[in-house]
Amino acid sequence: MARPDKAAAVGELTDQFRDSNAVMLTEYRGLTVAQLKQLRRALSGNASYAVVKNTLTAIAAKQAGVEGLDDQLKGPSAVAFVTGDPVEAAKGLRDFAKANPQLVIKGGVLDGRALTSEDITKLADLESREVLLAKLAGAFKASLYQAAYLFTAPSAQAVRTIDALREKRATEEQAA
Repeated sequence: MARPDKAAAVGELTDQFRDSNAVMLTEYRGLTVAQLKQLRRALSGNASYAVVKNTLTAIAAKQAGVEGLDDQLKGPSAVAFVTGDPVEAAKGLRDFAKANPQLVIKGGVLDGRALTSEDITKLADLESREVLLAKLAGAFKASLYQAAYLFTAPSAQAVRTIDALREKRATEEQAA
């Protein structure tokens, strides 16, 4: 029979899995409490970071319908439950891992797809959502300008042709 405190912990983890856009697993061995606090602050806008027991996490993941974490739940594990932008959370983990090599990114899950540590690094290399949307808007704007130019080009050419004919006629009348 499960102890009530463990059942409550599994229930809380299950809710966090369900509320998250993505989940990223790390190994925190060798980090101090101050460093973990610093990491939590770095992720605070996009994710919550929690040190978890592997068995309880595996049970909660299964209850939430999240698959692909079983192989990664070995050794001391901590989970970043991403509720904001997954790219920003991945960047936060990557940057912290560069400054503190004791933090090892194991992998995770994004939109039901298992991620390796290399996938999270690639995700961190992406530009933020806002930058990508701005580039898309710029591409649309450029296309609209091209279309507007194409529509106005024949009338502008006609005006230039008419002006050239007027000048020609004016020079012919002066010569005559």
